[in-house]
Amino acid sequence: MRRFFTPGWLGLHALAIVLFVAFLGFGWWQFDRAQAGNDRSWAYTFEWPIFACFVIVMWIKMIRDELKGDPSTRAPKVIEEPAEAKVKQEIIRRQEEEDPELAAYNRYLARLNAQAGRPD
Repeated sequence: MRRFFTPGWLGLHALAIVLFVAFLGFGWWQFDRAQAGNDRSWAYTFEWPIFACFVIVMWIKMIRDELKGDPSTRAPKVIEEPAEAKVKQEIIRRQEEEDPELAAYNRYLARLNAQAGRPD
């Protein structure tokens, strides 16, 4: 239960409470407007409390997910580098082996890129 008293979770609890109260308040405000003769407000009178219920449902779902300890919802402990860079390098290497003109052009582009990065 201590994990629900961390700063992040306390912020989520506070946000859920504030949203719940605000949405119920908006519903009450729309109810007052609807009684004053604004027909469109009748729909909002029922919509805002539904939003408030949605906040509570999502808050309960987040707590249940945390208690389950589902590893797919937690952040990874070690962030791995994407293999995309290695794959790109391998593709470029194979293309350069097949076409020497392409290899020369790639070297030219790399040189231009290196020069563009220098402050003048």
